Amino acid sequence: MDSTLSLIGLALRAGKLAVGEEPCALVCRARDCRLLLLASDAGASTLRRAQRMAEEGQCLTLTLPWDREALGGALGRNVCAVAAVTDLGLAKAVAEKLAAADMARYGETAERLRLKEQRARQSLCQSFCPFIFLICSLICLSYPMSPGS
Repeated sequence: MDSTLSLIGLALRAGKLAVGEEPCALVCRARDCRLLLLASDAGASTLRRAQRMAEEGQCLTLTLPWDREALGGALGRNVCAVAAVTDLGLAKAVAEKLAAADMARYGETAERLRLKEQRARQSLCQSFCPFIFLICSLICLSYPMSPGS
């Protein structure tokens, strides 16, 4: 599980993690949040606000197996109750690491993030395919084949 905390810390250093309620609320409102992480001992009011943020931003939430001190320590802070991962690949990696340790608790979220990433890749490919086809067609028209080839 320590590798998961390291991955969350890496997300922070990469600029792909919002830490604290206000930054998380902003990221969720902008619909940039992919996974909202909650400390295991987050307060009831924090949980309510996080649920509202997740609904507004249409993102998934996970309650981590670590308390606020452990999560905060991984992020270079004293405590942290809520954090938002903004990168789909990092969000999926965090969920998969958690699912490897506790499939019953985290497996469904990991699977949903895997499907989201798969759809995002397909969408990206479909958006570029007509452009690539056009370029290939132009190249082929520019270089007509000789009769002997």
